[in-house]
Amino acid sequence: MTMLDIKNLNVWFGTARDRVDAVKDAGFSVAKGESFGLVGESGSGKSTILRAITGLAPTWSGDITVNGDRIDQKRPKSFFKTVQMVFQDPYASLHPRHSVDQVLGETLHLHGFKDIDKRVVTLLDDVGLGQKFRFRYPHQLSGGQRQRVAIARALAPEPTLLLLDEPTSALDVSVQAEILNLLTDLRAEHGLTYLMVSHDLSVVGHMCDRLAVMRGGEIVEVMTTDTLRANQAQHPYSQSLLEASI
Repeated sequence: MTMLDIKNLNVWFGTARDRVDAVKDAGFSVAKGESFGLVGESGSGKSTILRAITGLAPTWSGDITVNGDRIDQKRPKSFFKTVQMVFQDPYASLHPRHSVDQVLGETLHLHGFKDIDKRVVTLLDDVGLGQKFRFRYPHQLSGGQRQRVAIARALAPEPTLLLLDEPTSALDVSVQAEILNLLTDLRAEHGLTYLMVSHDLSVVGHMCDRLAVMRGGEIVEVMTTDTLRANQAQHPYSQSLLEASI
C-alpha cells in the first residue's frame, strides 16, 4: 500500500517577474514502510518538496496524497498525527528556553495525549537518552543529543510518515552514524515510512530503499539503492553525482 503519492507537484516563490519555480512537475510514490531518498545539489528543490508536504511552502499545485487522503492547502490536525518532520539544525528547531520535558510534554498535550509523564520517559528511552536528560535545556546538550530530542518530538504524535531534512548534516561525522543507526532502528520498531533529503549519496545508500535524483527543481531519475551501489545510473546528471561521490 502507498503511504505517500505525489503527482505533478509544482512549488514556487514570489509572483510575476519575481517568481522562482523551485519544484517543477515532480512525481513519485513511497510505499508503507519504505525509506525513500531525495538527492541532488543545494537548491535542487529537495527540501522544498518536504515543505510543500507539511504546508511550510504554501504556494504549490499538483496532487499530494498521504495514506490515501488527498492534501489541500489547509491541513487538518489529524495530518500532523500522521506526518512529522525532523529538521537539519536541531538547535534552531528547539526552543532555547524550553527544557526537554517541556518540548516533549507540550507536543504530547497538543495532540491530546493524557499520560504525558509516562510517554515523555518512553520517548527519551526510544531515542537512547533516558530520564537523566528530561529536565535539561538545549544549550546543555550536544548536537547529537539535541537531534535525538528533535526525533523524540517528531515521534510523540505516533506518526507513520517521517520527513527527514538532512537530519545529520549539521552534526560531527562521529555522531552522524549514531543518528542514522537510531533512525534505522526506529523505522523497524515503529513501522515508520521515511522520506529523506540528503546531498550525501552514501547516507541515502545506507538508509533508503529507493531514491529520486533532482536537478534544477526536476526529478531526472528514480532508482533503487541497488542500482546506485552498482553504479548503474542512467541519467548523465545522476552519473556525474555518483562520480563526484566516489
